[in-house]
Amino acid sequence: MSTEEKSAAPRSLAEALRVRDDVSLAALLRSRPDLITPVPTDLTQLATRAGTRASVVRALERLDRFALQTAEALAVAADPAPYDELLALMAGDERDPVIAGALPRAVALLREQALVWGADDRLRLVRTARELLAPSPQHPSPTGLGPTVREATAGMSPGRIQDILAAVGLPSTHDSVSAVSALGALFADRPRMTALLAGLPGESLEVLERLVWGPPYGQVTHDPAPHLRHLLDRGLLLPTAPGTVVLPREVALHLRGGRAHRTPEPVPPPVEAAAAHRPQVVDATAAGQALTALATVEELLKEWDEGGPAVLRAGGLSVRDLKRTAVALDVPEPVAAFWVELAYAAGLIASDGEADERYAATPAYDEWRELPPAERWARLAGTWLTATRTSGVVGGRDAKDRTLSALGPNLDRSAAPEVRHRVLALLAGLPEGASPTEESVLARLRWERPLRGPRRDGRDGRDDDLRTRLARWTLSEAELLGITGRGALAAPGRALTGAPEPRPAEVSEGAGVPEGPGDKLPVHHRTPPAPAPLPPAEQAAAAARAARLLAPLLPEPLDHVLLQADLTAVAPGPLEPELAGVLGMLADVESKGGATVYRFTPGSVRRALDSGQAAADLHAFLARHSRTPVPQPLTYLIDDVARRHGRLRVGAASAYVRCDDDATLDEILADKRAAGLGLRRLAPTVLAAQADPAALLEGLRTMGFAPAAESAAGDVLVARADAHRTPPRTAPEPVPDGPPVPDDTLLTAAIRAVRAGDLAATAPRKPGPGSGAGDTPAAGAELPRTSAAETLATVQAAVMTGEALWIGYVNAEGAASQRVIAPIRVEGGFVTAYDHTADEVRTYPLHRITGVAELADDAT
Repeated sequence: MSTEEKSAAPRSLAEALRVRDDVSLAALLRSRPDLITPVPTDLTQLATRAGTRASVVRALERLDRFALQTAEALAVAADPAPYDELLALMAGDERDPVIAGALPRAVALLREQALVWGADDRLRLVRTARELLAPSPQHPSPTGLGPTVREATAGMSPGRIQDILAAVGLPSTHDSVSAVSALGALFADRPRMTALLAGLPGESLEVLERLVWGPPYGQVTHDPAPHLRHLLDRGLLLPTAPGTVVLPREVALHLRGGRAHRTPEPVPPPVEAAAAHRPQVVDATAAGQALTALATVEELLKEWDEGGPAVLRAGGLSVRDLKRTAVALDVPEPVAAFWVELAYAAGLIASDGEADERYAATPAYDEWRELPPAERWARLAGTWLTATRTSGVVGGRDAKDRTLSALGPNLDRSAAPEVRHRVLALLAGLPEGASPTEESVLARLRWERPLRGPRRDGRDGRDDDLRTRLARWTLSEAELLGITGRGALAAPGRALTGAPEPRPAEVSEGAGVPEGPGDKLPVHHRTPPAPAPLPPAEQAAAAARAARLLAPLLPEPLDHVLLQADLTAVAPGPLEPELAGVLGMLADVESKGGATVYRFTPGSVRRALDSGQAAADLHAFLARHSRTPVPQPLTYLIDDVARRHGRLRVGAASAYVRCDDDATLDEILADKRAAGLGLRRLAPTVLAAQADPAALLEGLRTMGFAPAAESAAGDVLVARADAHRTPPRTAPEPVPDGPPVPDDTLLTAAIRAVRAGDLAATAPRKPGPGSGAGDTPAAGAELPRTSAAETLATVQAAVMTGEALWIGYVNAEGAASQRVIAPIRVEGGFVTAYDHTADEVRTYPLHRITGVAELADDAT
């Protein structure tokens, strides 16, 4: 490298960022949004923030496996390292062409994310990243490499080092530094190292083979065996502590053929298709699941319409209430938890906030129920895609070993939206109608986020990390919702994710890997962009498009049922909302499926009468909506219940019963089952009770009567199923996984502010009295100092010439700062100027300017 090139090479990360263009800076801030929260004052502060431990850890966690392996190789390479050395560590002596082809992309990614800086001949890993990834006894490197010869011999006596030189046939030296250098050069010389190893006994070579891929540490006794003594005498094993030896890094690299990793993974594993279906079958299956999803949510809300389960003191549903909900929905408990959490996330249910706090439907549920089915589904599916509340963890334990309950706290998992989006994107990359194998999806996700990848469970050896479980839940929940059908992504689900239209000939291994501008690598060498939820406007457009695609796949709602003589009604398909509402009140659902079977019972008919319906209304309703004649048994059932309905009247005394037929009251008093109600006769037609009206109603109904509740005015109370609603509630907000990705407007403003601040901090100024020629605002420790007359004259001259000035300024709070301004006018003791630091026009009192200095001619 020439002297000019060396002087032009960046000497720090800040200088490397300073030569980037705005597009490159925007890419950095987009991939690491924590760097502009808040916006740094200049590029030096941006570089400092990019090197903090928290930010570096977050950036490393978002690298794919090959980019992370590249960073790990740089951590064990020289600092700085030429590109050829990095290539040798990654591709080995055989120079694997696939690895060699993928490495430029990995280095470019590390540079883009400010984890690596410098030219190709002087690659530097950010210091914090090197500290995190470099080998140490406390934190072994993922490469399995140990310390270098220089590091391992740091505490060794000079005489022992000279003995090792003699054992390997090297001449003695006058100092330990040159001796260690000579030993390291021998271990790095392939021909000489091969000759040295050839003279070792087989048992010694076996020891090296056991340590070569790590961990590099081993235990020895105070009197090692001869085959170990051969290795210790030649420095092939070096002592690090009493009884502990380590394999030097140079020796391990020779035995590995130069590779830092046992299995480099430059290519993402392909997502494999398990089965292929016709797209029409996939869409039809998904549409059926979507209908079932809507029906399940409506059934859940119907169960909770009059006030659902009580809220636990710590929040959430009790285990007993979740079991009851699962039985009512006829689904397993984990699936019931999923539907409950989905309705909650969509804002359809919430706690009512009353003293006896219970869950109930919200006013938003009534609005949602009025939407067309396809739009209702799109709202549920869109909520699921972006929600961070995760029903899969229900039943587990939190950090304090408390059971996690449905609708309770601590269910948010911020990685859930990213994993869902990525899993569906991988499905969208398969040929249309193809369903993936679960293991291939999980393997791809592990490659994309290895530091968030699997941790082995010691009990059964299966992968049990959060991202793996989220991916499994995503596949099953997408099928429940109808986003997928038979495991393949359906057309509405594809639209919901914003994925492009599929290409039948598209190969799976390039799935989800769009070609970037200037990317010359084969498609299977590219890494997918970091998945992120769509912006709100695009989410709304995608949901509307998904609803349009789903609508033609759903059957038209029916306006009729088939009544049968066994007191059942068959709905051969989805019913119109009005018909479904009345029929659900008049009859109980007996079975669900392609056709829903309803059963009429005395209790269900009484429920309809309690809601304000008359017997004549029910007869007319059934005659109007039945394609078959109304069976005589059903007519008799309605008339019989209606004849007895309302003969008894229950009100608040605590409660009372009145009936025009005193014989009926005599019958009630004589019934042993009435003992717990505390009844006594007040008049021939009136009984008073100690029980409250609700308990009295329930008690009389269990005795076979059909009482009706009445108001204080004596009118029959109409009990509607949708009478109880919570106050207006907002849906829970997703918990973000770190700062949000900035939009283009914020990025543009942030970059302008950073560059303006950097200009103010680094712009050179002309030397003034008593200052050196090389002074800059960054280098000078003090603010510029000039007299009031000099300040005024310099500012006035700058107004006429249009030149920028460097000023020292003290605000009203006494805080001093340095600024670069372009004065516009001076009047009334104030200077109005364009402030390059703040990137706006400001007015400054002249008496608060400590001094001014002209910028050097080469300042920009």
